[in-house]
Amino acid sequence: MPNRIEPRTALSSEERKTSQSKRIVLTTFGSLGDLYPYLAIARGLQSRGHRPLIATSERYRQQVEAAGIEFHPVRPDSLPDFEGDGELLSTMISQGRSLEYVVCYLLMPHLRASYADLMAASAGADLLVTHPLTFAGPLVAEKIGIPWVSCILSPYSLFSARDLQSYLWTGNIPLSSEEKTQIAAMLDGIGRHFQWQARFWTAPWRQLRAELGLTLCCDSLFGGINSPYLVLALFSEVLAAPQPDWPPQTRMTGFPFYRPPNSEGLSAQLQQFLDAGEPPIAFTLGSSAVLAPGNFYFEAAAALRELGCRAVLLAGQEARKLPPELLPEGAIAVEYAPHSELFSRSAAIVHHGGVGTTGEALLAGRPMLVVPDDFDRPDNAARVVRLGVGRQVSRDRYSATVLAAELKQLLLDPVYQERAASIGRLLRAEDGVGAAADAIEALLGSP
Repeated sequence: MPNRIEPRTALSSEERKTSQSKRIVLTTFGSLGDLYPYLAIARGLQSRGHRPLIATSERYRQQVEAAGIEFHPVRPDSLPDFEGDGELLSTMISQGRSLEYVVCYLLMPHLRASYADLMAASAGADLLVTHPLTFAGPLVAEKIGIPWVSCILSPYSLFSARDLQSYLWTGNIPLSSEEKTQIAAMLDGIGRHFQWQARFWTAPWRQLRAELGLTLCCDSLFGGINSPYLVLALFSEVLAAPQPDWPPQTRMTGFPFYRPPNSEGLSAQLQQFLDAGEPPIAFTLGSSAVLAPGNFYFEAAAALRELGCRAVLLAGQEARKLPPELLPEGAIAVEYAPHSELFSRSAAIVHHGGVGTTGEALLAGRPMLVVPDDFDRPDNAARVVRLGVGRQVSRDRYSATVLAAELKQLLLDPVYQERAASIGRLLRAEDGVGAAADAIEALLGSP
């Protein structure tokens, strides 16, 4: 069974001073939720005397260099084009094909460029740390002959037949052992079909691997994304317990929360709003889903009129488009605010279920309502419900009426608040960054 890294394995300050400095490249792709865990670990490694480098999209250069970490650009440098490809993307999301869109349209066309960029970034590296979507990572590590560490950001990516939260969620209706077995068998069949279908998505990866003279050991979407040396599960055991069918080299660390140095924090406008009344309900879609919010904020405004609650809508550029008359009294729309500072001052949090946002909400000890759409988000939502710290509404049921009813139950039942506060205390006792750095140093053979 995978072992959880315990804080007591950390090196002493004297041991760290004498340990050999290592050149460690961390590569990632995606939203800020995909960047921040790697930045947190990079800063943790740097504090121990190592020389980390973040290799990712050019658009994150400023954030990385502001954190005092060396940066190297890796293509592609784009998120989904919600305007140019909006119709295609919406269709694929509605059909549950978001991952296919990301792999086939965003990543594989740039695979050779990603490989060349990452190869240059990894010159002289002792170790490579990868993200599930950085398909060039394992190729680079194998080609130059260095060990690599793969990271998993959410439990859903470590699919386990023993832990089917999002598939077994049926409200408060328990399932029998026979029903669970039937569901597990059905999912096994679906998984095998998906694996067969995904072979076509990753044909460019297999072709490049052959050209590089590397043996084909597995498919890049499955075993190929997991390092044979070390797999870091970058989430808390509170969210998901280790499972016997996870890769045996998996180590759980806890969430590696990132706090930008010299952060400007809350804006003066938002600070003044928070100081002027009761804790508000925070609405957020993270840094990627906010680019295509749909009716999320409009329905929220309508629900708030009925509830009469104060609220903060983190709406990105959508904040500029929301007409002032749409928002009820006691509600404010802003483009951005650090989750770590806003959530702790909120009465509840309504969000899309991204694992980074979920982790911050759990850490803040506040109840939440999750409105998941795709990827790992339904699974994260189901885990929140099982923990007793929140509720969930599927994206297709999301409306002002449903939202108001769900928030009333969430805010009026003290059990949610009590349970959320308890979970928050557990997470504040963890050290995800330290545990991840411990595991990396152990792999590198540091004293």
